[in-house]
Amino acid sequence: MDHLFRILLVSVFVGVLPVSCADDSAASEAAVLTFSAIPDHDETELRAKYAPVATWLSETLGVEVRYHHCAEYKDAVELFKNGDVQLAWFGGLSGVKARHAVAGARAIAQGVEDPEFYSYFIAHEDSGLQPGDEFPHALAGKKFRFGSDGSTSGRLMPEHFIRKFGGKSPQEFFGSENSYSKTHTETCKLVASGEFDAGACNFKTYDTMVAKGEIDPETCFVLWKTPTYADYNLTAHPLLEERFGAGFVDRVRDAFLQLTDPQLLRAFEREKFIAAENEDFDAIKELAIELDLVR
Repeated sequence: MDHLFRILLVSVFVGVLPVSCADDSAASEAAVLTFSAIPDHDETELRAKYAPVATWLSETLGVEVRYHHCAEYKDAVELFKNGDVQLAWFGGLSGVKARHAVAGARAIAQGVEDPEFYSYFIAHEDSGLQPGDEFPHALAGKKFRFGSDGSTSGRLMPEHFIRKFGGKSPQEFFGSENSYSKTHTETCKLVASGEFDAGACNFKTYDTMVAKGEIDPETCFVLWKTPTYADYNLTAHPLLEERFGAGFVDRVRDAFLQLTDPQLLRAFEREKFIAAENEDFDAIKELAIELDLVR
């Protein structure tokens, strides 16, 4: 009888063990902070520069941090909406979309450059276009490339300025359907190759590619610099407070505000971080609603 009891006891223990392990695994997964960023550069570059950021955050905050690469802007927003990503380096538009979809989401930091960000309209030397300080009306009818359709500096603001100064929608102004890239890097390369007469891109991407010798500024030049607007931001999901305790989002914000490591700042192409609030991007939200990009 005792022998039978021991067999039954072992059977019960073995039956319960997988459930216990599964619970432990779920708890472990829940304790991870997943960080991502909009894919404004090539994947290889993004993975290389954000891996050290994840390590630094993990050491600073005392929690496990993982970087998750997103192939498209909309993927970063969707993962944030679902709670699969809890901290994201968004552009102005993608941040607005993410916070609009998630009650309690907060913009917590931005680069010191971001309140007065701007786009470049760039052009190929064979386009017949000439650089200037005023909106280039001679762009009308040219073959033009926008950045990602979810990009602030590559799509939203360029489209806004084309409508404002050109007096027409981009389709009417160029006489063709909008053409979009996946990244700012792609836009710069397509214009530099002559495949497109001109395009719109993040000024930092263009300047960096010129500095690295990846673009000849004589062949692919800055046609026009747009007026400034608010752009990139770090946005935190309210799940962080549930997962790591009250006040954790402020700890994340403070970590970035105190960041001085040049290598980590270069990953974001920023000199330093300053505080940000959702209201800083109200103008972007209004434009996005006007163009039916946020519902």
